Order: sequence, then structure tokens, then C-alpha cells
Amino acid sequence: MTPTKPYAMTATTQALTIDGLETVYDALATAIDQAGADKAQLFLVKLALLNANAMGDAVRVQSLIDAALKDL
Repeated sequence: MTPTKPYAMTATTQALTIDGLETVYDALATAIDQAGADKAQLFLVKLALLNANAMGDAVRVQSLIDAALKDL
């Protein structure tokens, strides 16, 4: 699936604050540690699928996947 254009923020899309992002980062780091090295990848895929389902927008999810792949 290739989006026709990058997904832009809209009036209905709300970004996290820096503090919110730090909270999410800390929660992710803790959860990855809890999952363990052997299950970390499975955990991240499961989390991504849960978030994609909650978002309900496959084009937006693809756009975010593309953004995450940049500059790895």
C-alpha cells in the first residue's frame, strides 16, 4: 500500500507534548525490558498492530511506517 501523499496533521489529529512523548518513551522502554530480548520484536509488532487497529486508518499507518524507516 502506497499513500498518495504524506499524512498531515489535521484539526482532529492531536500531537503529544514533549512530556507526553517522554512518558510514552519511558513506558515503551520498560515494556520492552519486561518482554525480554527474545520477545521484544513480537511485542513491538503486537503493539503496532493494536495501535493501527485503534487508529483505523491504513494509509496513515503506512505513512508513519515510512517515516519511522527514515534515517535509521
